[in-house]
Amino acid sequence: MTYEETCEYLFTQTANYESQGQTGYKPGLENMHTIDDHYGNPHKNFKTIHVAGTNGKGSVSHTLSAVLQVTGFKVGLYTSPHLLDFSERIRVNGQPIDEQYVVDFVEQGRELFEQVGATFFEIATEMAFKYFSDNNVDIAVIEVGLGGRLDSTNIITPLVSVITNVSLDHTQLLGASIEQIAIEKGGIIKDATPVIIGEVLPETRPIFDALAEQSDAPVIYAEDLDEITSAEQIPNNGGFYYVTKHLGDIKGELAGTYQPKNARTILATLYELTELGYLCKVSNDAVRSIVQKEINEAFLNVTAITGLKGRWQTVRTNPLVICDIGHNVAAWEQLVKQINGVECRQKHIVFGIVDDKDIYGIMNILPKDAIYYFTKPSTKRALSEQSVLIFGQQLGLAGNSYPTVAEAFSAAMIAAGTDDFIFVGGSNYVVADFLKTRD
Repeated sequence: MTYEETCEYLFTQTANYESQGQTGYKPGLENMHTIDDHYGNPHKNFKTIHVAGTNGKGSVSHTLSAVLQVTGFKVGLYTSPHLLDFSERIRVNGQPIDEQYVVDFVEQGRELFEQVGATFFEIATEMAFKYFSDNNVDIAVIEVGLGGRLDSTNIITPLVSVITNVSLDHTQLLGASIEQIAIEKGGIIKDATPVIIGEVLPETRPIFDALAEQSDAPVIYAEDLDEITSAEQIPNNGGFYYVTKHLGDIKGELAGTYQPKNARTILATLYELTELGYLCKVSNDAVRSIVQKEINEAFLNVTAITGLKGRWQTVRTNPLVICDIGHNVAAWEQLVKQINGVECRQKHIVFGIVDDKDIYGIMNILPKDAIYYFTKPSTKRALSEQSVLIFGQQLGLAGNSYPTVAEAFSAAMIAAGTDDFIFVGGSNYVVADFLKTRD
């Protein structure tokens, strides 16, 4: 098979939640243990950091990877979903997995995968573990795919577990309440393994405390550390200036209004890694200056170091065009603040959504003063552009519908003046289609 044929096989011939929705989701770790045993448990050949959470886990995972790379470690990074190509999911020091490795892994393992009925995500996860092992990485940052407790990645025993936050998403699979979802995400907490909690709610703190106590796992709440004393947004979507208690001033390139919360989680995780001996101790001015330099470099260049895309990403100016993959109510609460804060003559929003999200909850908070270009991303889970238009009209959102993201964006570009602002989002798949068209 060619690389393209291999990807087509993975996307269409295996159970795949991302394209099929609930019917493509098969929770449980039995298959994963069987496959991992077949390959000799490669995940045991390197250290790991495990990152779960409703929102922010991609930014946190990439930035942690960037800091570790700058510090001198050989770093594996496993994230999902991809935006442009499957190879984005599996990286070593920022470089995507070799295409021939993907082909060989699938061809050699296909009989086993089909015998056990392996899902797309199980195959991809084992591929990442073996690739990291074969490339002798020192440490890998592993992002949970969905939930935590029953996620394929949850066979690892990490140095540190990280839970960025909990909000309502994937409720048909993870539970209809914040408490139920917290239990699922808290399932990555391991025996005697420190866990960093980024954001905490009154409903979730008792759950994380109880789960950590059961596992004799130290629990660290990033909000309690309060390492970042202030966060000032740089004009023109230039990121943030962070003032910290122990690391001086840090400039971060990621510009979304949610990034200070992610930064607190990242710094709390770095401190825990320091305690474990993986980074320099912050014990005097000389060491502090070294650590600050490395963290500054990573925060300022995370996209170039790791290949991160789609997080309040500026695509062009005149008119200003920004895309973001935020796709649930909690993410959109932050995005709306960011969109409203952009100074422009007129806002244009290219918007599409998949059918398992809280469509009403998201669309009810969208800015009312924008012109909308409702569209449908290229996934079977997408809600039709006509349905999104009807929802929008019922909620007082003005606009028209377009069958593809490319056509919607083209219409926005024709309508927009140089002083206008175009935002593209609503789903990972909308941003993926947009970036493919742009590239």
